[in-house]
Amino acid sequence: MKRLLILRHAKSDWGDSSLDDWERPLSPRGLRDAPRVGAMLPTHALVPDLIVTSDAVRARTTAQAVAEAAGYDREIVVDPRLYLAKPADLLAVLQELPDDSARVMIVGHNPGLEDLIVELTGEHHDLPTATLAQLALPIDRWSALDHQAGGTLVDIWRPRDNST
Repeated sequence: MKRLLILRHAKSDWGDSSLDDWERPLSPRGLRDAPRVGAMLPTHALVPDLIVTSDAVRARTTAQAVAEAAGYDREIVVDPRLYLAKPADLLAVLQELPDDSARVMIVGHNPGLEDLIVELTGEHHDLPTATLAQLALPIDRWSALDHQAGGTLVDIWRPRDNST
């Protein structure tokens, strides 16, 4: 059984119209929410074995803040394929993960992350910014992951929920 933690980046700042989408930083709210997500991970025994993030500034910053607050002390893998990825692209990245990573967090963007949840569970769930979904996947190897994996949504945490 593998666990997949799907995290949409925290709220980004749209204040500087000269910035490209990829360059947008986190907003003040995003800078507050990302560490809150990280702080809840140890309390739910969800500190990942591996974090993989999009290379967009807002996703990388979210991943770093979450990792620091969670006490994650390993490398954060930056994968440009996660930027605005579709479910097939996300699956391709996940299928390459090392099998010794039982619990993996990916940090990315919508609509791809919401669509990935549909592909893996058959259920649609909204992922506002800084929302974390935990999926249980009945696989032993990441390379075996596909859209018919029969995953189960275990839980979902939103920044405004009392549980985070």
